[in-house]
Amino acid sequence: MHAMQYELSLPADYDMGVVRARVARVGHLLDDWEGLGVKAYLIRERGVHGSPVNQYAPFYLWNTVDGMNRFLWGGAFQGLVDDFGRPSVRQWAGLAHAEGAGTAAAFAVRRRQPVPEGMELDELSEYAVTETERLAAGDGAVLAAAAVDPSRWELVHFSLWEHAAAKAEGDVFEVLRLSAPGRARLPRGRQW
Repeated sequence: MHAMQYELSLPADYDMGVVRARVARVGHLLDDWEGLGVKAYLIRERGVHGSPVNQYAPFYLWNTVDGMNRFLWGGAFQGLVDDFGRPSVRQWAGLAHAEGAGTAAAFAVRRRQPVPEGMELDELSEYAVTETERLAAGDGAVLAAAAVDPSRWELVHFSLWEHAAAKAEGDVFEVLRLSAPGRARLPRGRQW
């Protein structure tokens, strides 16, 4: 599993209806994308759920790097670049994934945190697995995942929820749409 996200921070007075309409218009294009586990079309609106910004920030869980590369370099990503400019694309190596009992994702929570200096790597990986399982077991959880960026030593926990009162800490996003052609093939549990 490979995780990926880009964030498009938009002006405070930006009409987020433009993003909603764009997702409604083109979101279906990844519903059968080979190599994609899950794409959550996420937004944050300034003043809603504690967000200080307007932002479009899709989050991806990929089954294959080939699928991700086809998306980025094969033309699909160019449409977003044409509309909004070229964002920085963050990538993390997957550590854990767990499915929850929830069915319809309405909200997502993303928590990024630095890996403390001196933390043993096996301790990091065990923490990531345990936290992923804890999140996925929460009431209303749809799924949870953990991944790490070893170039920055940053751990990210990502979870999808049926309701906003999630049992997770971090940035809260509204899920506009979920494309999940390979969700059933995402490897469960630890990723090593």
